[in-house]
Amino acid sequence: MTALLNAVRRHADTNAGPDGIAHTPIPRLNTVRATAPSGLVYDISRPLACLVVQGSKHVTMGTQGFAFSAGDSLLITADVPTVSQITRASAAAPYYSLVLELDPAVIAELSEQIDAQHVADHAPVRVDPTDAEVADAALRLMRLLDRPTSVPVLQAQLVREMHYWLLAGRHGSAIRRLGWPDGQMRRVARAVAVLRAEFARSLPVERLAAVAGMSMSSFHQHFRAVTSLSPLQFQKQLRLIEARRLMLSEGKTASSAAFAVGYESVSQFTREYGRLFGRTPVRDAKEARGRNLAAA
Repeated sequence: MTALLNAVRRHADTNAGPDGIAHTPIPRLNTVRATAPSGLVYDISRPLACLVVQGSKHVTMGTQGFAFSAGDSLLITADVPTVSQITRASAAAPYYSLVLELDPAVIAELSEQIDAQHVADHAPVRVDPTDAEVADAALRLMRLLDRPTSVPVLQAQLVREMHYWLLAGRHGSAIRRLGWPDGQMRRVARAVAVLRAEFARSLPVERLAAVAGMSMSSFHQHFRAVTSLSPLQFQKQLRLIEARRLMLSEGKTASSAAFAVGYESVSQFTREYGRLFGRTPVRDAKEARGRNLAAA
């Protein structure tokens, strides 16, 4: 794990943006760096594997909390709302992690070749020690970045290998469901893609059900089973999370952020913002500015 830490550190220290995320030229692969514990970060996470190589983090989904640190991996196998917080990080020992968004197409291809016994596993979030094979594949992916000409040639097979070892691990059954072409998760994912792309618009549920290829009643049932939210709640959280980003990262006022994400009523936006984040938009932005000044 030391070699993987060094590889992630080299890339993250050089390339991390103000949000701590350092993108790589390999699609779906990023590193994360933080030099201090973070505030609460609200998101609707995509299916991913997060390998922590230094520091600690805590993620909450619904009433479940997951604490993990160096040597652990967080696995998310559905688009679900999460609240995360980096809990151990400092300038002397920053938090570092490697994040790979899971690719359903790669999973579908590999699943056809893997002879594995199906085990019911529907928990969308879980934390476990990082398998040695996963860490090894991740290290070889990161080493490609030191040889840019090798990336176009070798990235696909190494990303595929990392998916393979995740599938071959203890939670392969849950990951495999992402690759079923006619499975509930893939159908719901098609509707989620529309919601993510067009969350600021009015989206009739009938259109989302049609995209998923389901009846209205079946769509509501399966959407909530996969994401833990109704389609309307999912869209609302996307809007509020983006509005918060606009205020805290781009300095927009509460009203301009509300209108930008599709709200027609600032008072409704303020009520719903308070229910999700526990404070009004104005107070949240003021406290964020105070934290930034204190850290400067």
